[in-house]
Amino acid sequence: CGGTKQSPINVDTAQALFSPDLRPIQLSGYSLPASKQLKLKNNGHTVVLDLPESLALTGGYAQQYRAAQLHLHWGSPSGPGSEHTVNGQRFAGEIHVVHYNTKYDSFTEAMVHPDGLAVLGAFLEVGHGENQYYHEILKHLLEIQEVGQETLVPGFNIAGLLPANLKFYFHYNGSLTTPPCYQTVKWTIFNQTMLLSHHQMSMLVSTLRSPDDELLQSNYRPVQNLHGRRVLASFQTTPSVKHSPG
Repeated sequence: CGGTKQSPINVDTAQALFSPDLRPIQLSGYSLPASKQLKLKNNGHTVVLDLPESLALTGGYAQQYRAAQLHLHWGSPSGPGSEHTVNGQRFAGEIHVVHYNTKYDSFTEAMVHPDGLAVLGAFLEVGHGENQYYHEILKHLLEIQEVGQETLVPGFNIAGLLPANLKFYFHYNGSLTTPPCYQTVKWTIFNQTMLLSHHQMSMLVSTLRSPDDELLQSNYRPVQNLHGRRVLASFQTTPSVKHSPG
C-alpha cells in the first residue's frame, strides 16, 4: 500500500483551496422501501451494508457513480476512530459510502481505473438523542458478532446516514484505505458531522469481533502523506478561524 496518493489524510482547513466548481452532491434513489432487504456483514475489519445499484450520485461529480456498499470506521471506549482528521482532530467515527463509475460494468472492474471510485465520507460524533437512521444498522450488530456472519436489514432512507447539507465538503484524490489500497478514489468528506447517542457509539465500538476473536476496535488507518496533493473545499474556509466539521 505504498504510493503517493494514499488515504486517509489530515485536512488542513487553512491549506484547503476554495473551488467554486464544486457543486452540491446530489443523491438519487437513496430512500429504500422496507421490502428491499439489504445484506449486513461482519467481514472481519468492519461492518458492511451492501447497497443496490439503484442508488446513485447524480450531482457534484463530473461522471455518474452508482453505489456498491457502505461501511463504518470507529475507535474504542478509550479513543476516537475516524480515518480522516481535520486540523489534526480525530472524530469518534466515520462512515464511507462507496460508489463506482457507471462506465464500468462492476465495482471490481472500476476499482483499478483512476476515475473508478467515488467515496462519500462523514464524521460521527456523540450527541444527545438516538440517531434513528444509524439505529437501522446498529440494532442488528448482535446478529453478526462473529467474522463472516451476515443478516438481512429492511431498506430505509440511506441518505439519513449522511449530513442534511451536502453543499459543504472537502474533495481530494486518494485511495482505498484497506488493501489493495488502489489509488482510484475521488473522496468527498462532508463538513457537517453526524450525531449518534452515547449508547449507539458504545454499541458500535464494543459488539463486533475480529478474526483473532478480540473485540473489533480502532479499525482505522493512520493518516497518509499528501505528497503535494491539493485538497479542495466547496466553501470558503477562513484561515484565521479554526474550522472543524459540525
